[in-house]
Amino acid sequence: MEPATIIVIAILLAYGLAEFLRSDLFSKKEQCRNDGITEAISTFMLLIVTQPLIIASVSLLGSRYFPEYQGALSSLSAWAVIPLFLVLDDMMQYWWHRASHSFSWLYNLHRAHHNARYMSVRLVYRNNIIYYAMMPSIWFSAALIYLGLGWVYSGYLIVKLAVITGAHSDVKWDEPLYRIPWLSPVMWLVERTISTPATHHAHHGRHADDPAVNYKGNFGNLLFFWDVLFGTAKITRSYPQSYGVEHLPDATLGQQLLWPIFSENKDIDRNVPGASPQRTR
Repeated sequence: MEPATIIVIAILLAYGLAEFLRSDLFSKKEQCRNDGITEAISTFMLLIVTQPLIIASVSLLGSRYFPEYQGALSSLSAWAVIPLFLVLDDMMQYWWHRASHSFSWLYNLHRAHHNARYMSVRLVYRNNIIYYAMMPSIWFSAALIYLGLGWVYSGYLIVKLAVITGAHSDVKWDEPLYRIPWLSPVMWLVERTISTPATHHAHHGRHADDPAVNYKGNFGNLLFFWDVLFGTAKITRSYPQSYGVEHLPDATLGQQLLWPIFSENKDIDRNVPGASPQRTR
């Protein structure tokens, strides 16, 4: 097993253990039966099937049509490469995420991530399988790996996973730091640079009238800086009272994982007038 893989697993286990000890990892408030199944399947598919298949496909296509470019950028220094991943992976994911809250058909591919009425490390990879298969940032990262930058990607992925896992966890690592007065300037910089529990939890807040909620913003994954730069940031240093989406209509397990294959002739867009706020149990 690659060292990077071991570290990634260790990060997930560390946050998972913290949740297990502090907030019950496997039995969250308002959890329903399909939640755990959705999370297990979507996480497995992304890490074991979708992402490796995309990387292999790009490598195969590159070898077939652009063999002269294989490893072409391998001589670049890490300082030159990191900005490439930040723009082509993280910034592209910001725009993909933002688009998924702007177009109903794309939201239907992303809505499983917001169907949960809790925050947890379990949500990090909770999404429709097709949503990840279409995600531009994964394809761009695969192209950079083909160009010889896989050695940087391993380290980049570790840092990104540490940040986004912490941002989704209900163990709020930033909360005690906000209470230390002399750290306030440091936290001012941190919360405008990377995603924190306070800024990302705001994106998962349930009620629009909750002052801590910014469902139509705070889209950043590794860097919250993209929200600051593109005008979608809301920073309150507080946390939503509850999680999910107001009046989110029902969705079956199939719809969450493989819409539109399992559409059942039912529009599950969040903007359906009069949609029932109840969930599938």
